[in-house]
Amino acid sequence: MEPAKPEAQEKILFVDDEENILNSLRRLLMDEPYELLTANSGREGLETLKRNPDVGLIVSDQRMPEMSGVEFLMQSRELAPDALRMVLTGYADINAAVDAINKGGAYRYAAKPWKDDELIQIIREGVTRHALQLENKRLTGVVRQKNEELKKWNAELEYLVQQQTVDIQNRNKSLAALNDRLKRNFLDTILSFSQLLELRDKTARTHSRNVAEVSKNMARAMMLPAEEIEAVAIASLLHDIGKIGFSDSLLTQDYASMGPDGRSEYALHPVRGQMALDAIEDLRMAGVLIRHHHESYDGTGFPDKLKEQDIPLGARIISIADFFDNSLGRLQVRNAVDIALAAVRKELRKKLDPDLYPFLEVQVRETYPNVAPQTDAIELELNYRDLREGMVLAKEVRSGTGLLLLGRGVGLTSKNIQAINRYFQIDPPRGNIYVLVRR
Repeated sequence: MEPAKPEAQEKILFVDDEENILNSLRRLLMDEPYELLTANSGREGLETLKRNPDVGLIVSDQRMPEMSGVEFLMQSRELAPDALRMVLTGYADINAAVDAINKGGAYRYAAKPWKDDELIQIIREGVTRHALQLENKRLTGVVRQKNEELKKWNAELEYLVQQQTVDIQNRNKSLAALNDRLKRNFLDTILSFSQLLELRDKTARTHSRNVAEVSKNMARAMMLPAEEIEAVAIASLLHDIGKIGFSDSLLTQDYASMGPDGRSEYALHPVRGQMALDAIEDLRMAGVLIRHHHESYDGTGFPDKLKEQDIPLGARIISIADFFDNSLGRLQVRNAVDIALAAVRKELRKKLDPDLYPFLEVQVRETYPNVAPQTDAIELELNYRDLREGMVLAKEVRSGTGLLLLGRGVGLTSKNIQAINRYFQIDPPRGNIYVLVRR
């Protein structure tokens, strides 16, 4: 920033007890743009400052009666604290000049007698310096004010940011809750789709749900990514959705007992299942798994004759869980799980992936603890309102219109008891529910 130029009519006070000195100073500065004030003594100079506290430059003689220049300058600081002070002194009074600087706050001194050009330059520099000091003081005040305003704005901004942060957090919580609800509704919708086939095929029982439970837990145990686990869970629930278009006779036949035409028709259901889901972008990955869940590890399956690692891992998981549940469904003996697992072992490296067997065995022994009949339990008929956690269903539970709700042998939890209560309000069955209770 360039030095500020002296303002017009800057006030300068000259204090000297010799009138001829004051007159000389007036003549010397008559052409300068200053307002000149004079005083014949220190006491008069103080009175002048009381009337003119805005004096910018004070020039005082040192040797004066009653009050020395140093004493005057010291007292003038209280009346005109922003003024610059200068002392005029003879060469013999150097010590007094030093006192004027140290005690009176003078910024410099000038010697008597002076040289006119030098004194004019000194006066100009003093006025300029005073103007710079006033401007600096003004700017410092502006900066202080702006800093206070900025501090206030920062506080207000911080408050607004905190409020917005709280609002965003609350919105995120609401969105997360809504997203969870949508996801639950989505999965419940998938479960409802899986039950459509059960309306047509009474032998299906809870097959899709059993396969989904085992497949999902296997995928978790194998530490697959969350996206793949979800795809496996959805695909396993809907893996037989392509069978809805089957005729009643084909729907109830075993694959081994089908003729060539029946087998050709049966082989289409994985592709139809994929096509049913392909229009929904979020289900396309599950559709691929449905397409390949009947591929065989040795390449003899359908529809694309894939083999080994070319078969998607999720499809191989669903395939082995599907085979186990179908094998178990025909058994009504206490060691049914062991017999079904033995059937699975016979198909390893042929239809099924041998690397998946250890994961399957762990999961089915946790998922099917109550499938076999319990000879040490008695069968009771209960109203659905009397169901309690830990009870085991002795017979499958169907709604009034025939929709299978839970299969025989399922252990009751608070969740499926709540589901039964809801279904019984919507589509009540004709009878009660049969459970097994240990003797």
